[in-house]
Amino acid sequence: MGKERMLITGGHALEGEVRVSGGKNTAVAVIPATLLSDEPCTIENLPDIEDVHALADILVELGAKVDYEPGRCMHVDPRPAEGVEISYHNAQRLRASYYLLGALLGRCGKARVPTPGGCEIGSRPVDQHLKGFRSIGAEAEEIGGMLTAEGTLTGGDVFFDMVTVGATVNVMLAAVKAKGQTFIYNAAKEPHIVDLANFLNSMGAKIKGAGTDIIRIRGVQRLHGSTYAVIPDQIETGTLMIAAAATGGDVIIDGCIPTHMDALSAKLLEMGVKVTDSDDAIRVHVVGPRRAINVKTQVYPGFPTDLQQPMSALLTTAKGTSLVTETIFEQRFRHLDEIRRMGAHVRVMDRTAIIEGVPELYGAPMTASDLRAGAALIVAALMARGTSEIYEPHYIDRGYEHIEDKLRSLGAEIRRESAL
Repeated sequence: MGKERMLITGGHALEGEVRVSGGKNTAVAVIPATLLSDEPCTIENLPDIEDVHALADILVELGAKVDYEPGRCMHVDPRPAEGVEISYHNAQRLRASYYLLGALLGRCGKARVPTPGGCEIGSRPVDQHLKGFRSIGAEAEEIGGMLTAEGTLTGGDVFFDMVTVGATVNVMLAAVKAKGQTFIYNAAKEPHIVDLANFLNSMGAKIKGAGTDIIRIRGVQRLHGSTYAVIPDQIETGTLMIAAAATGGDVIIDGCIPTHMDALSAKLLEMGVKVTDSDDAIRVHVVGPRRAINVKTQVYPGFPTDLQQPMSALLTTAKGTSLVTETIFEQRFRHLDEIRRMGAHVRVMDRTAIIEGVPELYGAPMTASDLRAGAALIVAALMARGTSEIYEPHYIDRGYEHIEDKLRSLGAEIRRESAL
């Protein structure tokens, strides 16, 4: 694949209706979970994104039969899968490759997975994952860039030192077929944790408490097949809401779950943006100037770290001074260096960005450094006067399904071309 760039000419208010794709963060947990089944499974509403393509390749590498219709569904027959190790090449394609550790440990009693790839947004240590596996009967360690886990799982009490989505998912996957009971304390409560539990339960698992800070899992001997549709993408929903607000638009976002967006909706309302919702749709409508606000990322149900970058791009043109505090990942302000090229007034002190709103941004060439940074650059470019070039858009493809098509349908002037 050659180098590409996105070209965006800003200044067009987004208007119309758009439909949200299936959730990236759910998909990357549910697809590895199919390995735990003793029968074929079908996963529906999968987004057509690079992370899903990578996981399909990993399942094939392990020996599973995979029939994947991009953007629609994936049929997985895990029965022929005998592999317990993932290649370095495939592990580097996505962060969530480490979920294969829990899935293979639960399936085979052993797993070897290279330390994962994904976006460089700060340290994301795997010590809590390994601690969790040890708590339910496995020997687990990280040696020479390889994560290994092996043992007969008996269940147990898992106490996380911090709330961690990744480790919560991994221990859930490993514990579903353990011989005894597992209690996960200080568990993450994100919507995709609940969705993963619902999928596993649809196969016959016995999981209670997902969505609270204590998850209880009674191990079962076998899991049957299931057909399951993943929930809509919370972060894509939020990115489209922010893009509508940034351009002074009027957009209806269909097929979403409005309650998942409460933290963002509250902040947009605080800015002076009108947000109304129905059962499965949100309308974002801008009628006046946008005010500066303060934002602090938190674990769910607080403001999501994955929306901090697009939100901070929006705040560069809000009236007044905004403070954005990032409590989850320490390197999640790199996109602001790029947006400064457009005339933004931003300085970063430790984990807080101080953003002084300017009347307008100007188009500029920029480079995406990670998935959500790429989304932030798109938001900034949609607001700006003139044309912006965004290089390395492959990061954006990791988590957003055909984002330029969706934005173009709302009136954005956006296209992709090869970059020399």
